[in-house]
Amino acid sequence: MTQKLPHWNLSNVYPGLDSKELKQDWQDMLAQIEGLEKFFAEKVAPAGVEQGVQTLAPLVGELIDRFNAVSELAWTINAYIGSFVTTDSFNKQAKRLESEFDTEAVRLQKLNVQASAWIGRIAPLLPQIIAAEPRAKAHAFFLEETARQSKYLMSEAEEALAAELMLDGAVAWSKLQGTVTSQLTWEFELDGKTEALPMPAIINLRSHPEEDVRRRAYEAEMAAWKTVEEPLAAAMNGIKGTVNTLDRRRGREDALHAAIDMARIDRPTLEAMLTAMRDSFPMFRRYFKAKAKKLGKEKLAWWDLFAPVGKTASTFTWEQTRDFILANFGSFSPELESLARRAFEHDWIDAEMRPGKRGGAFCMGVPAVKESRILCNFDGTLDQVSTVAHELGHAFHNQCAYAAGKTMLQQDTPMTLAETASILCETIVNQAVLRQAAGPEEELAVLEGILNNASQVIVDIYSRYLFEKEVFDRRTRAELSADELCEIMEGAQRATYGDGLDERYLMKYMWTWKPHYYSAGLSFYNFPYAFGLLFGIGLYAIYQQRGADFVPDYINLLASTGEAPAADLAARFGIDIRTRKFWDDSLAVIEQQVERYAKL
Repeated sequence: MTQKLPHWNLSNVYPGLDSKELKQDWQDMLAQIEGLEKFFAEKVAPAGVEQGVQTLAPLVGELIDRFNAVSELAWTINAYIGSFVTTDSFNKQAKRLESEFDTEAVRLQKLNVQASAWIGRIAPLLPQIIAAEPRAKAHAFFLEETARQSKYLMSEAEEALAAELMLDGAVAWSKLQGTVTSQLTWEFELDGKTEALPMPAIINLRSHPEEDVRRRAYEAEMAAWKTVEEPLAAAMNGIKGTVNTLDRRRGREDALHAAIDMARIDRPTLEAMLTAMRDSFPMFRRYFKAKAKKLGKEKLAWWDLFAPVGKTASTFTWEQTRDFILANFGSFSPELESLARRAFEHDWIDAEMRPGKRGGAFCMGVPAVKESRILCNFDGTLDQVSTVAHELGHAFHNQCAYAAGKTMLQQDTPMTLAETASILCETIVNQAVLRQAAGPEEELAVLEGILNNASQVIVDIYSRYLFEKEVFDRRTRAELSADELCEIMEGAQRATYGDGLDERYLMKYMWTWKPHYYSAGLSFYNFPYAFGLLFGIGLYAIYQQRGADFVPDYINLLASTGEAPAADLAARFGIDIRTRKFWDDSLAVIEQQVERYAKL
């Protein structure tokens, strides 16, 4: 794009990487970590159930206070450094500071493990401690959840060793993936001009109106990823192998076990949702075939999957995006509109595509200043307008917790509910575009955007789930070559897209650039997106019924996502996530849109 797009500004957090303010907070963080280590060793660790509630309750309260304080400081420092690393992986100073931070973070991770084990040991007295100590009562869910998960810990020495080795293992592999994918460029001819484009820019060409451009971008992707497949395969093997080893030593059933617990759901809930998703594939394949027909084809090739259909404004300026989002967020609630306006006016968003910047999009909280920052790669398409709305939803989620005075421990939201506000904000914007469609061709274009996104979150997300599950299973036996990873990815895409796509042209390198696969602490970050979409659709339906009365309850829900299981929070709105009916009802809303799309 030729327009100037914003870079985010964190000068209100720290003036710079060399600033005395950052150095002072760094020293404060180290002092707090040292103080917590001393407090734990001298007072907490020696205390057991035999000392009773009167001794244990104040220790629990102080432990909570200390963890909240150091977590807020560490999270802020990490976000600030990360703001440089994720937008400019060539910045050596930021990467050095990131490495130094990671080393100190290991000390916090060890303390977390020690505290979890201790809370597990005093679990028999937790009900009485919670009743006697206000700070414990305010963090009752955290304490109870920690006690439940403490049985999946290795010995203290083993957990300490694992935390230290992680820096030179899985964390290093993850950084390698981020560096390789963010710095990779490829020569590409566009509008008569040939230049080296960063990979996010080439990926975004999947929605270009001209098939020749889309096809050549697909071919460029395949050629580019081929050149870096070996280091990325090594990174994948290193991370998945680490997770398998640690899960086995911690007594986990499989890699999915920890992900389900982190999502705060159970296997019956996950299976109910996955079964509903599988049963919806024929419906999505009708959409794919209808789209192929509109493009004059029998089947869609991968490069046609994101092709625009219908007629609407081909691009949106940044100003148009801002104004449209603000207007429609305002129709939902003043609080949401106010938050988004702050983000636009105070440079919370980094939107420009450029070499060294990570692909995709994310939102990160900066707790010390009670703000968020958003990264996206804006290209003016409706899909990117929806992405900005999605990430602003995450920022609103953060703001609800900040405004409610929630502590860091109270804000620990599961992956499933972390997508609630983002999906609802996407839905608000998409429904607004649909309502304003001027004629059948524009309605078709809007429905295309909605259904394309839904197909990604249901069909493609399921393919990613199948891919990751298969990789974990095979990795228990041996390392996987890049060819095997490509084979697994293509198999997962065939199993989900089916005859909706031309099997000759799939995206076997999808595994290379998706950062979700490259985190040892966050496996299976795929099904939570489907959970978020379908839960968001269900909540939006309730909003349509209740109107403005819905908003206060919704804001309270967002503020509380770190303090209850997903099923309990959903029950506040009469939603039972353990049964097929809720998931089927949400998918039925998408099916109505597919039928309308096919008619148009």
